[in-house]
Amino acid sequence: MLEFLRGRDVLVAGWGVSGRSLIEPLRDIGANPVVTDAGAKALAEAAELGLEVATCAQLEVGASDDPAGLGRFALVITSPGWRPDSPVLAAAVTEGIPVWGDVEFAWWVDQARIYGPVRKWLVVTGTNGKTTTTQMTHAILRAAGIASVACGNIGLPILDALRRNPGPQVLAVELSSFQLHWAPSVRPEAGVVLNVAEDHLDWHGGLDAYAAAKARALFGRVGVVGLDDPVAASLARRAKARRVIGFRVGVPADGELGVVDGKLLDRAFTKAAILAEVGDISPPGPAGVADALAASALTRAIDVAPQFVREGLMEHKVGPHRSAFVGEVGGVEFVDDSKATNPHAARSSILAHPQVVWIAGGQLKGASVEDLVEEVAERLVGAVLIGADAPVIAAALARHAPEVPVVEVRSGDDALVRDDPASAEKADAVMAQAVRTAAALASRGDTVLLAPAAASLDMFTDYTHRGRSFADAVHALEDGDIGRHL
Repeated sequence: MLEFLRGRDVLVAGWGVSGRSLIEPLRDIGANPVVTDAGAKALAEAAELGLEVATCAQLEVGASDDPAGLGRFALVITSPGWRPDSPVLAAAVTEGIPVWGDVEFAWWVDQARIYGPVRKWLVVTGTNGKTTTTQMTHAILRAAGIASVACGNIGLPILDALRRNPGPQVLAVELSSFQLHWAPSVRPEAGVVLNVAEDHLDWHGGLDAYAAAKARALFGRVGVVGLDDPVAASLARRAKARRVIGFRVGVPADGELGVVDGKLLDRAFTKAAILAEVGDISPPGPAGVADALAASALTRAIDVAPQFVREGLMEHKVGPHRSAFVGEVGGVEFVDDSKATNPHAARSSILAHPQVVWIAGGQLKGASVEDLVEEVAERLVGAVLIGADAPVIAAALARHAPEVPVVEVRSGDDALVRDDPASAEKADAVMAQAVRTAAALASRGDTVLLAPAAASLDMFTDYTHRGRSFADAVHALEDGDIGRHL
């Protein structure tokens, strides 16, 4: 499948983490990588490494027979964030040049045995819970003594995982909707769609296209769907897997995994096998249990014994910025769920606490907060809003929770530049003010919860920067900051 690239030029569109991971594999198969990126700094960095570079402008205007244009390329491999209507990609399609994502390329590199025997792929996708489920899956595989690695959207590019020596036998692969859109050939040993809620609608153009991208995780040998989520459950009809099973945070039917009397139970791969105790799952709560069931289904699909599922789930601990307890000040708990980057994730986070001062805001990416605010209104004792779409959330609160005090903390700038250190300082100052304001709205027994329901990139470097900024602000509080009630 990759022989057509030998001796040919391949365009790497996007000089990010995934773009960098493509260079050596392309060279290993005899192709010549050429890098393009919208940023001059990125192109300069690639050029300093001895790589040939081309500006997007050159590629967009070059004719098919122009040596400077797209016609010279046998393939375009795009970073996942590039939209299909990006001018370079659209021009490539017009010229009849195939466009792959880095995950698609990694799949064919693995199938071609460039770096050893073909691996088993266990694919995790969904609007929320992907990283936790991927980490749980990896923990179970480790407990079973299976050489494995967590990769993909979780941080480590799949190609880097494949090139490890000694190499893994199994890949626990987190995939975003972007990555799945650009990877139509991937056929995992098992794949799960945890849930589907409004997110990235601006990129995909609508919920149906977003869900269709997620459904590609169900095109392998075993497909797994979250039955408590109606959209995810409906994707069973789109699945091309040889077998489709489901999981629910409740009593499972035959062919499902679920919960009975505080125990995770497998009724899909055996008549009935106890896998773990609910009390041993981290993070606690229904969302964490659902993720554990999904990880259990993926690993049971490749015959991992129940005892190793139990051991792996007991060993797993939730990562930072995922409903992480930061501290207590004056009887008020502060919780960092900066990873709640959409309304669906924020919903689970808020519903885990009885009384919440909610810190929210950022980029909603086309998602609606109306249903979220209406559902959680009774738990809110205050809201502090930051970021580009703070007014949208404020309007929803005014409609559905008019008695909840709402404070918007503005940056003072129309836009912050993420790569500018001065902008990072301003973002941290906004978060510090938001935390002080939330503390003033809180009373003993309340929880101040950072669950933004939105992406961070309007103000912060990423969600981890946003979470660290929150934690730093909390650690600067004193008891006297609590309950001043603005």
